[in-house]
Amino acid sequence: MDIPISSRDFHCLQLACVALGLLAGSIIIGVSVSKAAAAVGGIFIGAAALGLLILAYPFLKARFNLDHILPTIGSLRIHPQPGPDHGEGRSSANGNKEGARSSLSTVSRTLEKLKPGGRGAGEG
Repeated sequence: MDIPISSRDFHCLQLACVALGLLAGSIIIGVSVSKAAAAVGGIFIGAAALGLLILAYPFLKARFNLDHILPTIGSLRIHPQPGPDHGEGRSSANGNKEGARSSLSTVSRTLEKLKPGGRGAGEG
């Protein structure tokens, strides 16, 4: 039982739902005495705002060319800068490897202490 509906009628129905949500949320907030009822009104208004965003998205996409903007936002990456050399005569790559080994051995010792029957289980 599919009823054909035009695109224009669909957009009008979406806009009517948004208007009804805004109206209902405003009325609920206006007549509410408790904070919980006002929160429900806020939910109605938030849902209406989301519906309005969904309704306006195709127009915003065409107007601001979001297909061009969004991929560049998604490709942003943080590139950490290497720390200063402390003059110990070793390269920063070796220092990073040794630091990773040191922290790995610290984690390993901690895990050994936590194991039941481990070498540090009896220590207090």
